[in-house]
Amino acid sequence: MSRSFSAFTQQTRHENRRLGYAAGVVSFFTFLSRILGLVRDMVIAGLFGSGLAADAFFVAFRIPNLLRRLLAEGSLTVAFIPVFTEYLTLKTKKDAFDLARVVLTILSIILVAVTLLGILFSPWIVRVQAFGFGGGGIKYDLTVLLTRIMFPYIFFISIVAFFMGVLNSLRRFAAPAAAPIFLNVGIIAAAYLISPHCAAPIVGIAIGVLIGGALQVGLQVPYAIREGFTPFPKWDPGHPALKRIGLLMLPAVFGSAVYQVNQFIGTLLATFLPEGSVSWLYYADRLVEFPLGIFAIAISTAALPSLSTQAARKDLVQFQSTLNHALCLVFFITLPSMAGLIVLGKPIVQIFFERGAFDAHASIMTERALFYYALGLWAFSGIRVMVSAFYALQDTKTPVKVAVIALAINFGLSLWLMGPLKHGGLALALSIASSVQFCLLIVYLKRKGSVINIKPVFISLAKSALAAGLMALGVYACFSRWLTADPGAGLSGMGIHLIALIGIGIIIYFGAARLLGCQEITSIRAILRPRTQRKRRSR
Repeated sequence: MSRSFSAFTQQTRHENRRLGYAAGVVSFFTFLSRILGLVRDMVIAGLFGSGLAADAFFVAFRIPNLLRRLLAEGSLTVAFIPVFTEYLTLKTKKDAFDLARVVLTILSIILVAVTLLGILFSPWIVRVQAFGFGGGGIKYDLTVLLTRIMFPYIFFISIVAFFMGVLNSLRRFAAPAAAPIFLNVGIIAAAYLISPHCAAPIVGIAIGVLIGGALQVGLQVPYAIREGFTPFPKWDPGHPALKRIGLLMLPAVFGSAVYQVNQFIGTLLATFLPEGSVSWLYYADRLVEFPLGIFAIAISTAALPSLSTQAARKDLVQFQSTLNHALCLVFFITLPSMAGLIVLGKPIVQIFFERGAFDAHASIMTERALFYYALGLWAFSGIRVMVSAFYALQDTKTPVKVAVIALAINFGLSLWLMGPLKHGGLALALSIASSVQFCLLIVYLKRKGSVINIKPVFISLAKSALAAGLMALGVYACFSRWLTADPGAGLSGMGIHLIALIGIGIIIYFGAARLLGCQEITSIRAILRPRTQRKRRSR
């Protein structure tokens, strides 16, 4: 029995290190992508502010972006990886690659049809997504034009999501994580090289989206070929695994993308609020997406192949251990990020966006939305991991049930809160609905019997929350007394103040976490030093 326990402990440590290393790789490239993403948003904010053109672009870009989550990352990836991983685990690599070729062929045909229909029906799609824009006028016409230009982006990004599923299942995370960098490069380059030559400069940004999507596909293909996958068509609609993927994917279209669907509702309702509301919500969401993408999505992305392998082997004990570790790790990182965004929201918005057409009023409105979004960051992060667990078990029905409840709560609260809190009410409604969604996912997973001991998660959550609270108090005291980010100090002065405050926060948080005995500190090393570990292993 002691040998069995020792073997399990050793296997758990190996899986935790593997998860940490993979999350580190994804986090590294995601960090670079988010930095460029912020630069991209700074460029757009400086050129277009939060006026008519910006609102039209963000509405138009959200439409294919929503479809990206629904048809690509939100459903295809999470439905494809468990089945593909099962073939890799229980069958041969050739069988798995044959399945992937069949999926790629069917997917390409569907995407071409969706793209053409989207371009054709763009006027009606915009009327639904931005009902407040009306059915005519300059703003509506510009939104329709931008939607038509960017709709083919769904084709490119869905192909990228497919290759991401193949490479991640093979434990190759670098190329998929680096892909978004090229989207940002395409948009930034287009802003300076194409926009000045367009009658409506914002059209150049839309063209940059397409360029970035094509570059992302070009990055993935060579890495897949290197692994032995040949991306040639294979027509076999009767493949036995294809139906299973389809059955998993249909409910996943709604279930795993509820966050984006909720934002869709927020965008729709925001079009009835004062001009600029759509843009304020977008810029605030981009700041929340920074820690969410670097850490939460990275950990859930790295966890899904491991959870799928353990589910395929029916090793539910190890499955529970991996899930608990992923949840503890994601909360340990996102809770201080949440506290930092709440305390330092004002200087963060000012430093990143307040320039050019983005004035002080826009900063205040964006900071207000950021505050309410940040309240739900812990839930946004936890949902990512929980949904991965359900899909690894090839259960997509339960997340759908929970998603319906969360969607109803979000819609009702949005209608109630948008009156007194305006766009801030829409952000708060999403945070509350997501918190309920996470808690319900925990309840339903316990009922399945697959995970019956989540006490360590709550203990870790309490410790991390306490450490984050102490950090917030310390940072707020410094911010309000002797490191106040005075706009009169200039951008460089505010930046130095902000960096100093972040450094103080990190010291306080990790010091408090060590005193509280947070075991996740050791796991952070694998995330922060993935490349160093690779070099040591190769020697």
